[in-house]
Amino acid sequence: MTRIGLLLAVLACCPAIVHAAENPAAKEQLDALFKESWEFTLAEDPLFATHAGDNRYNDRLPRETLADAERRIAKERDFLKRLEAIPRSELNRADQVNYDIFARGKRDSIAEFEFRGPLMPITNRSGFHVTFPELPLHMPLATTQDYENYVARLKAFDQFSADHIELMREGIKQGFTLPSVVLTDMDEVLAPHIVDDPTKSLLYKPFTQFPESMSQTDRERLAAAGRQAIAEHVVPGYRTLLEFMQKEYLPACREQIGASSLPNGREYYRYRVRHFTTLDIDPQTVHDIGLAEVKRIKAEMQEILNKVDFKGDLPAFVEYLRSDPKFYAETPEQLLKETSLVLKKIDGELPKLFGKLPRTPYGIREIPAFIAPRTTTAYYQPPAGDGSRAGFYYVNTYNLKSRPLFEIEALSLHEAVPGHHLQIALQQELVDLPDFRRFAHATAFVEGWGLYSERLGLEVGFYQDPYRDFGRLSYEMWRACRLVVDTGMHYLGWTRQQAIEFMAANTALSLHNITAEVDRYIAWPGQATAYKMGELKIRALRKEAETQLGERFDVREFHDVVLAGGAIPLDVLEANVMAYIDAKREAPAN
Repeated sequence: MTRIGLLLAVLACCPAIVHAAENPAAKEQLDALFKESWEFTLAEDPLFATHAGDNRYNDRLPRETLADAERRIAKERDFLKRLEAIPRSELNRADQVNYDIFARGKRDSIAEFEFRGPLMPITNRSGFHVTFPELPLHMPLATTQDYENYVARLKAFDQFSADHIELMREGIKQGFTLPSVVLTDMDEVLAPHIVDDPTKSLLYKPFTQFPESMSQTDRERLAAAGRQAIAEHVVPGYRTLLEFMQKEYLPACREQIGASSLPNGREYYRYRVRHFTTLDIDPQTVHDIGLAEVKRIKAEMQEILNKVDFKGDLPAFVEYLRSDPKFYAETPEQLLKETSLVLKKIDGELPKLFGKLPRTPYGIREIPAFIAPRTTTAYYQPPAGDGSRAGFYYVNTYNLKSRPLFEIEALSLHEAVPGHHLQIALQQELVDLPDFRRFAHATAFVEGWGLYSERLGLEVGFYQDPYRDFGRLSYEMWRACRLVVDTGMHYLGWTRQQAIEFMAANTALSLHNITAEVDRYIAWPGQATAYKMGELKIRALRKEAETQLGERFDVREFHDVVLAGGAIPLDVLEANVMAYIDAKREAPAN
């Protein structure tokens, strides 16, 4: 029997994962509810539908008014009520897991609404105003109809912007606003899209490179429509948003940085920690775990200093790494080439770690210039759900003196493979899962897997250079520090400067990156706690599997089990892995 065959046999015989359905009628009701909810999601969020590979709504944008938010949450409550009427005990184990994940998603959506989360629809680095200029990269543009759809979306932008402004105005009324410190340069984010000449807009690019099959008449007509849509809808939408931010929103923003300063803020932050970690855990416990991890990682960092025979303490070594030009690329092209080389090397090592690899490829792109100064070192954009577009690893080439080369291995393994691309592309290819699970994003799983993936490089020959190994440790330290500073600022009363100083004292990140990261945590309460908590859970489960299975432990098999359910809450992951361990122990040895 092949290794994959053995894995399938093990999973099939495991009663904790699959057994015969007790009530086909219950399953029929569940499947119908999942389908109805999925269709509602696609219709309500046309941009997400496009990402998922459903092109029925490619000519429209979502509506985001208060009335729309209230209408959607009423529907979510109805879906949850109908779910709870289905007898869970009469479903097989696989459908019980689907039931539980569906219920968790609905309850979290309802909680986020009740805590007034939708009244802060944007941050300093994310939101519709940042993603919209990249629309041409994320929708099909191969036919005349595709271009008509694109123009229709451009025409809808001013309404899209007005809807978000309505939410933020209500946020002002209810005291639910962003901290002013993270929005001081919002004009630099918005101004590049307020152009006098529509052809200078990033959104005009599709009209400069039509498909060869398109007639000249259609090209001229569509280009004219594009110029008109940008001039009459996109530019006014951005201009109105900028005026609103300058005249109304920024003056009303709160001075306090912590989520605890919001109405019912401490309970809101406790909810956010539970939501992002998928664990029933309190912020103080997360903070303490972070401090313990910082202490452990710092000791491992000291070993690197000893290995390179550095004459000085850890702060001096970090300053050396931040200041010596040899650790930095001289041009964006050099940074991208170094990154590409790492990616090609890890591609060749993946079969040693996984039995199943995704079919969908990935590429590399630079982060757009208009957002690069305010965003992180890199990020990943998933592929289209129908396989029509690859995934992309975005690299920040702004301020090269803040992008050390010794971090490239850890960063690339996290964002591309075996990290985000491998996990998310595989998930979207799991056709046996309900659609809502194929596109689920349990942050603790997704980001925990990304951080776990950085460490996998140790097993396939990466980090041979001690400075690059220090880069890996610095990235792990970065995520441990997140546990400390996120809870510190949002729950324990830390100032922004305290958070910056803590990060500077314990990581090798540049001060530019540290400041950008701290502002990200301020604007996105709780999200930063997911990475390390997820990674710690995956590592603990692997250690348990290695201990219990001994010589029968197969790392490829273990990784396939972890990834087989897509992005799932950590308690579901633990149940899956423990069931696999039990079944593997009971299965006959070869």
